[in-house]
Amino acid sequence: MATLKEKLKEKIEAHRPRTTRLLKEFGDVKVGEVNISQTINGMRGVKGLATDISYLDPMEGIRFRGKTIPEVMAAIPKPEGKDYPYVEAFWFYLLTGDVPTKEETLEIVADFKKRSGVPQYVYDLLRTMPRDTHPMTMFSAAVLSMQRESKFAKFYAEGFNKMTAWEPMYEDATDIIAKLPTIAAYIYRMKYKGDTPIAADPNLDLGGNFAHMMGLPEPYDDVARMYFIIHSDHESGNVSAHTTHLVASALSDAYYSLSAGLNGLAGPLHGLANQEVLKWIQNVMKQMGGKLPSEEEMKKFVWDTLNSGQVIPGYGHAVLRRTDPRYMSQREFCQKHLPDDPIFKFVSRLYDVVPDILREHGKAKNPWPNVDAQSGVIQWHYGLREYDFYTVLFGVGRAMGVLANITWDRALGYAIERPKSLTTDMLEEIAGIK
Repeated sequence: MATLKEKLKEKIEAHRPRTTRLLKEFGDVKVGEVNISQTINGMRGVKGLATDISYLDPMEGIRFRGKTIPEVMAAIPKPEGKDYPYVEAFWFYLLTGDVPTKEETLEIVADFKKRSGVPQYVYDLLRTMPRDTHPMTMFSAAVLSMQRESKFAKFYAEGFNKMTAWEPMYEDATDIIAKLPTIAAYIYRMKYKGDTPIAADPNLDLGGNFAHMMGLPEPYDDVARMYFIIHSDHESGNVSAHTTHLVASALSDAYYSLSAGLNGLAGPLHGLANQEVLKWIQNVMKQMGGKLPSEEEMKKFVWDTLNSGQVIPGYGHAVLRRTDPRYMSQREFCQKHLPDDPIFKFVSRLYDVVPDILREHGKAKNPWPNVDAQSGVIQWHYGLREYDFYTVLFGVGRAMGVLANITWDRALGYAIERPKSLTTDMLEEIAGIK
């Protein structure tokens, strides 16, 4: 048994009594009150899910296993000479909450390489799809097609044991994560680069190998490491995380569950925001003649935009009340590697003026930029200019968080999710208007 799996087993066995006690002794304790607005408007803010993988702090942003993004980036082992951690080490950390040693990290790197081979039938399937098929459709279909490989499905068919169900789920999750970069890069090269796939390099870690298979030069390998880590999870309630959890709660395996989560991620209100922001920025730059506006010119443009009833894309967040640390992580990368990039300079000028204007405007609860205000800039700079593919990149990273979550869901024996619905008549009666 691999070191990570042994450590994960120890963590699970120590955690189970906590969940059992909460259900037995404190199951009737109220966590929050639900109002009619929350019932109708997507259960916003309803406290009804549990996860230890990540937590969205209004002031500090996403915390992975209790650590902020800067703390994670500083703590997790990095490849020699690189600025960002091994993705493989981050997987270890998401599952256990422990920072792996370099030796433990390299063990996971080796394990991922053993699991990274993609079945030929996946490539055959992708090649039968029309080339104008959306890359997220291809990505989700590729994941779903591998369901025949599921160890969890075989485990269930042979006789389900609730106490050990996490083990085949862990195996499926690790198998999937190891394969996703190869699948994503193949889709990209097949669809956008004249059907010229690049074979994997067995000497590289996941981030380095992804950049290699995409055909993108250094330091894009560090872009991949950073991007996959900061996009990995965002609590349990966002669409991709919640959908993956919901489907897995029916004891569907990781392939079914992740494919469903990716379909949610493909929605315009979830995973498409980064490309929408980049399109908006490029259109504005075109309107301004391609030059970097002065601070005063930018202020006038922002006020004109707001006064016309439009919003500034990439600014504001439902929970955060400060600049998204995921934005700052990418900004720091840009300041080091592409300070003179014209799009970055434009984004940076926006950052200089927008928060103060939004505060003065008074309608935005959070006047600070979120992750999507920056992420498309880096991809564009390194030549990845196919907007539709950006959500696939998001999906590779998000898979780590959602698959870590459903591994723990099975470890703790979480029940099938089944919230109760009310009719509109019932809500009107509760409101006292009928």
